[in-house]
Amino acid sequence: MSPKEKNPRLERSNTDESLRLERESSDREYGKTQTAIEEASDASIQTARERADQRSQESRDHADVKLARSKAPPKVRESVDRERAHEDAVLEGARAASDSELEAERVEGRRALAALLYLERQKTDTRLMFERARSDEGLATRDEFLGMVSHDARTLLAGIALQAALLKRSAAEDEAGRRAVQGLEKIERFTARLNRLLGDLMDVASIEAGKLLVVPASQDVTALVRESVDTFQPLASAQGLSFSVEIRGETLMAKFDYERVLQVLANLLSNAIKFTEAGGRISIRVESLGQEVHCSVTDTGAGIPNHQLEAVFERFWQARSGDRRGLGLGLYISKCIVEAHGGRIWAESQPGVGSTFTFTLPGAPAESQ
Repeated sequence: MSPKEKNPRLERSNTDESLRLERESSDREYGKTQTAIEEASDASIQTARERADQRSQESRDHADVKLARSKAPPKVRESVDRERAHEDAVLEGARAASDSELEAERVEGRRALAALLYLERQKTDTRLMFERARSDEGLATRDEFLGMVSHDARTLLAGIALQAALLKRSAAEDEAGRRAVQGLEKIERFTARLNRLLGDLMDVASIEAGKLLVVPASQDVTALVRESVDTFQPLASAQGLSFSVEIRGETLMAKFDYERVLQVLANLLSNAIKFTEAGGRISIRVESLGQEVHCSVTDTGAGIPNHQLEAVFERFWQARSGDRRGLGLGLYISKCIVEAHGGRIWAESQPGVGSTFTFTLPGAPAESQ
């Protein structure tokens, strides 16, 4: 399962729909513009014709006055009228022919433009299809490469960690041995951090490919919380932090992937420990609210400004510029995991007081265990 917004097929469908709507909008706007141009042209032609008709009538009126003064015989008048009727018919025919030619030109222009647009859009669609094919090929190659590198790197890291553990066992109990043990413990911590970094990178690749897998099952959230506490309490104590847990209920059944949600809690607790100074407090609270189980991690660290509360869940976000203790992927991955379960995750904070990160899981009846 994967978050809906990270489904590549859905993203492409949205892109296609957006392109279709944009083209329809462009066609409508062009139609409006073309209609306005044609109406303006028609109005200009009509005005010119009305002025020509007015000048012709004025000329005829002037000729009629002169004809009346000259007392020409009726036959002359009849001849003038016949000549004028012929002129009007010729003019009317010429104007009708001109209108027909203009309309034909407009129809041909629309047809030519439609054909040009069709060809241009076909070229765009073809380029988009090829780009998507190359993108799919690139992603497949990237995922395969990352998988191989991750597997080999983790194998090497496991070997390093194993050798460090063996050397610790055989270290002498003198001062030199103690210094060696301290160095070996650093190696173990470094290999653990690098292993986690590789895991985060693989998770991001899976999310982007729409392949983040979660396998939910009905189980007790309290067992997961206790395991998290057992793992992180020694680290918190070593940094001078108090650690508490509040579980509201004997059993809190939810439907979730144990390892994935354990990863979410680990990310939240790691951040809380990292950004809380010695003497501070970290607490976990778990409770059932309605049809959901809510899990919160609260710290008394530096806090987060309000305008950054949404940004913290973005990829590569760092609380402090220049902070190199991670890539800023933990909260992004946590958000994707929670949403893949159908849950929500959010942050509340007050600068200088501390932060609370809460996520929800869909509840499950106890009898379904």
